Amino acid sequence: MLESKYSSLTQFYDQLVTEFDDETGVMWCYMNPCPRPCFTPQLLNDLSRFLQVIRNTVSSDIRSRGSSAIKYIVFGSHKPGVFSLGGDLSLFTECITNLDKDRLSDYMRLSIEVMYSIYSNMDVPIITISLIRGNALGAGFEGALSCDYIVSERNVQLGFPEVLFNMFPGMGAYSFLARRLNPARIERMILNGRIYTAEELYDMGLVDAITEDGHGANEVGEFIRKLEKSKNTRKALLRIRNRVHPVTFEEMLDIGKIWVDSAMALEPREIKVMQRLVRSQDRMAKSLAIVPGANVHEKNVS
Repeated sequence: MLESKYSSLTQFYDQLVTEFDDETGVMWCYMNPCPRPCFTPQLLNDLSRFLQVIRNTVSSDIRSRGSSAIKYIVFGSHKPGVFSLGGDLSLFTECITNLDKDRLSDYMRLSIEVMYSIYSNMDVPIITISLIRGNALGAGFEGALSCDYIVSERNVQLGFPEVLFNMFPGMGAYSFLARRLNPARIERMILNGRIYTAEELYDMGLVDAITEDGHGANEVGEFIRKLEKSKNTRKALLRIRNRVHPVTFEEMLDIGKIWVDSAMALEPREIKVMQRLVRSQDRMAKSLAIVPGANVHEKNVS
C-alpha cells in the first residue's frame, strides 16, 4: 500500500529522476537537465511541479493520519562531475539581445519560487538536503544553499563566477548566505568570483558534511542517521535559524528584480563572455552524454 502510493510521485518528469525509499523516508530527486547542466526552464517547471506534489501529499498524510512517510528530500544531479552550472545563460543572452525583459523576469520569478519553496520546506515538516557530487556554480550553489543541509564530496568546487560577465547571483544567494556569514564576507565572495573547495566551505559553516569522492549517497545515509538520533533538537534549531534569520519571498523577489535590471543593462562584450560560457557548457554536456526524458531510477547516480 505504502509503496504503490508513493511510487506515483516518481513519474512523469522530463528533467528529473526521482525515487522514494520507504525504509528511510527519503525522497531522492536528481536533476537531469538538457541540453546543458543548468537550470533550464523545463527543469524549473519540473521542480516546481514536484515540490507542489510533495507539499500536497505530506499535507494530506498529516491530515488523515497525523504523519507522513516522506521525511527527507535529497537533491542531487543525475550526471557525474556536475551538480549544476547555474542559470540558463543561453536564455539570458537571448533575452538581453532581444530586449525581452518580460521573458527574463518570468524565468527569474520561477527560479525564486522554486528556491523559496525548498528554503521554506514547502510549508510541511520535511528536511531538505543537497548532495553535491559535482561542481555547483552560480545558481547551482544557490540551489544547494536553499536546503537545510549540504553534504558534499571532497573534490567538488562551489562558488559564484557571475562577476566574470559583470553580474551577481540573484536567485537567493545573498539571502541564504546572510543566515551564516556577515555582509562583508558575502560581498567579498560574490565580487571576487572565487571558486571554493568543499573543505573551505565546511570551515566557513556552509557545508555540513564532507565525504570522499564516490561515497556521497552513503554519507547522506549516515548524516540522516545522525539527524534521527537528535531529531527533536535538530528540528528546533532549524526553526530557530529561520526565525532569527528569516528569508521572505518578497525579499528574494525584490533582489530578483534588481538582477533582471542589471542583466538587461549588460554590454555586448559581457554578453560575449556569457556566450563563450554557453559553448563551454555545451562541450561539457556532450562529454556527460546528457539526454532528455530520462526517467530510470538508478541507485548510483551522481
